[in-house]
Amino acid sequence: MNFRTASAAIALAAGLAQGASAAAQQRTIINPVDIDYRYNFEQVNGDVSYRTGADPAIVNHKGAYYLFLTLADGYWRSTDLITWTFITPSQWPNGGVVAPALLSDGDRLILQPSHSFTQPTSIYVSDAPETGKLDYLVRRIDTQPNTADKSPEEMKPNEVPPGPWDPGLFKEDGQIYLYWGSSNVFPVYGRKIAFEGGRIIYQTPAEHLFVLKPEDHGWERFGQDHSGLLANGQPTKPYVEGAWMNKAGDTYYLQYGAPGTEFNAYANGVYVSDKPLGPFTYAPYNPIAYKPGGFVQGAGHGSSFQDRYGNWWNSGTPWIGYNWTFERRIDLIPGRIYPDGQMAFTSRFADFPFFAPTSKVEDPDSLFTGWMLLSYRAAATASSTRDTFTAGTVTDENPRTFWVAATKNAGETLTVDLGTEAVVRAVQVNFADYKSGRFADAPDIYTEFRIEGSRDGRDWHEIARTEPPRRDRPNAYLELKQPETLRFVRYVHGHIGGANLAISDLRVFGNSSERDPARPARIVARRHADTRDATISWQKVPGAVGYNIRFGIRPDRLTLTHQVWADELGTGAQLTKELRSLNKGVPYYVAVEAFNRAGVSRLSTTVPIR
Repeated sequence: MNFRTASAAIALAAGLAQGASAAAQQRTIINPVDIDYRYNFEQVNGDVSYRTGADPAIVNHKGAYYLFLTLADGYWRSTDLITWTFITPSQWPNGGVVAPALLSDGDRLILQPSHSFTQPTSIYVSDAPETGKLDYLVRRIDTQPNTADKSPEEMKPNEVPPGPWDPGLFKEDGQIYLYWGSSNVFPVYGRKIAFEGGRIIYQTPAEHLFVLKPEDHGWERFGQDHSGLLANGQPTKPYVEGAWMNKAGDTYYLQYGAPGTEFNAYANGVYVSDKPLGPFTYAPYNPIAYKPGGFVQGAGHGSSFQDRYGNWWNSGTPWIGYNWTFERRIDLIPGRIYPDGQMAFTSRFADFPFFAPTSKVEDPDSLFTGWMLLSYRAAATASSTRDTFTAGTVTDENPRTFWVAATKNAGETLTVDLGTEAVVRAVQVNFADYKSGRFADAPDIYTEFRIEGSRDGRDWHEIARTEPPRRDRPNAYLELKQPETLRFVRYVHGHIGGANLAISDLRVFGNSSERDPARPARIVARRHADTRDATISWQKVPGAVGYNIRFGIRPDRLTLTHQVWADELGTGAQLTKELRSLNKGVPYYVAVEAFNRAGVSRLSTTVPIR
């Protein structure tokens, strides 16, 4: 839809608050999630810090949402999924928390970090997590005794490795279950446990629940676009990790992340059962959360939860990977469980603004605002530049390229020319950490800036700014209080906590006055001899900025999306894209939609992938 009809989309969005006062409040969110990701140093890069964000564990506890991440020095709380407040805990393990399990038992919040191979670990509990209060539930757990005298290299596949690493907790009818596993050798495990007298009691032996089968499941292949290769071109086996259990109706959904966090192919899948410890069956509609294209890439290793209205959400770990291979952020995408039990989360426009629901929403795609990306490949200029880090990269939708200013003094500017006037509704400023060398507890780590707009590049006025309280906002998202008709959008610097002012992408959202793109035609879908792969082709749509390839195992349920940019597909009349994420023995259907700065086309004819 274009800007003439965008207001209708807002009015139709499910659960929106009505009235004039609501128009002045933020109603939308975007990925990556706008939180104050904490600075961390990795041993291999001891002189360069990066913001850590990975392995999100989110639960709905007493109507509020609690978020724990890897190597943060505390956790976050939200009541609306829009604004997250960092909470400093009363105590915290010296080595930090990595890939934690998080459980709300109704009265308490239980936190179990991944267990080190060499150091004892504690399990924590809180009956008032909103205050930061954390007590010991289990002061010390040691390596599981049947392998306590073995190193990881000495383990055999039929043995239980030290840990648990990447744990997940689930409670039902008073019984607690522990799931874990992070390996390209060992399976995902599960067992019954109890917390008694300050100890963890293993009530049943560890059971092997499942292993990856990349030979059958295309999306489980390691590497960029499921290439099966490391970044250096060497082949490797995929990793399974991030166990998380949900129950809906009579079905248990054991979630896992695969095949590797440092690639666009990272995704979440599920095995299902009618019992908490199985036997488990692979879900043929996997993966459930998948985002290999666009600005935010990767959606694996996270958690699934229901909000206070009963809507389902999946969190995951997109990849940045500039300062360190495993530099990451988190995303949050909506979904549902269909009446037949299929679990699915939609990544369609998941890195564009979407509404935070205030009621039950039947179709998660209806949360998309219809606000389009106005800034893709737009011209950009800056007040100053360091070395070769020019402003031209801030509209390329790549978080690994960035502009660096000559100084980080207040008043430095970055300006994007949209080319023509458009209705602007939101701006996202994504900062990069170039030679940052900072610690999370430094007092000056906060973000302040304002956004200005102009119709002619001469007369400017403020359209948005960061507001108190001060906090670090490496992926700052500002929704305008009212839409503005503009051609130019300018970032005006105030303060940044990093050592340098560096911005990877200045993303502008709204709607232009051009027509929506035409409906894609001549869809051809050919499955390869290796049926994990398929080639999709369609007729080029004039003026399209990008395309969403939407596919799934039913023609009326295209739950998976692979977004591609038009300028990456060549100049031919018939465009093609290879999908490498299919499951052997499963039928698939596909359709394509085009989008531009105005809106989205009608979905093409849906065809089988043969």
